[in-house]
Amino acid sequence: MIVTDPIADMLTRMRNAIMVRHDNVLVPASRIKMAIAKILKEEGFITDYEVVKGKPHRLIKIHLRYFDDKRSAISGMKRVSKPGLRVYSGKKEIPRVYGGLGVAILSTSAGLKTGQQAWRQGAGGEILCYIW
Repeated sequence: MIVTDPIADMLTRMRNAIMVRHDNVLVPASRIKMAIAKILKEEGFITDYEVVKGKPHRLIKIHLRYFDDKRSAISGMKRVSKPGLRVYSGKKEIPRVYGGLGVAILSTSAGLKTGQQAWRQGAGGEILCYIW
């Protein structure tokens, strides 16, 4: 199956798994998706992730995080920069998501960073997605 936007596919799979309260979700592996999963783990949105050897391709198994009252740690996700319309931000215009409660994930020249990390380092880049 050919996917034109693999990051949007990853976010959609996670959103669907959260809606039906799955403990984990499998996503086709790539370096950028592993970097996004790493940021989500560092920020506390997921508990863990691991690379699983699948038959045709490798997969990323993302362990979703839920609170005691069955609420997900992820309230929402939004893909910002799309293949048809790329969205870039300079170092002075990096957006804050939900007043700092959410995370903007940027693709900078130094790799994937959160909006706050990019702001501290004075780097702008492509805004991939918002997670809150």
